[in-house]
Amino acid sequence: MFLAKIYVTLKPAVNDPQGITVRGGLHNLGFTGVTEVRVGKYMEVRLDTTDEADAIRQADEMSRKLLSNPVIEDYRFDLTPA
Repeated sequence: MFLAKIYVTLKPAVNDPQGITVRGGLHNLGFTGVTEVRVGKYMEVRLDTTDEADAIRQADEMSRKLLSNPVIEDYRFDLTPA
C-alpha cells in the first residue's frame, strides 16, 4: 500500500484572486512583508498496490484526469509506503 500526497497549484501565469485576498488579510494582520500568496489544494490518497510503478502511474493518472485542471493547474505528488 502507498500513500500519495498530491499538491495542485495554479500555473504561474494564472491569476490567483484567492491568493490576493489571503495576502490582503495577512497585511491587515500586520504581516506586511508578505509579497505574494498562491493558494492550492492538497490531497492524500491511499493506493492498494504493492507495486511502486503502478502506484506512480495511478497517482499521475488520477491527478491528470480528475484532481487537477491541466489547462490552468500544475500538480506534483510524493509517494511513500503506507
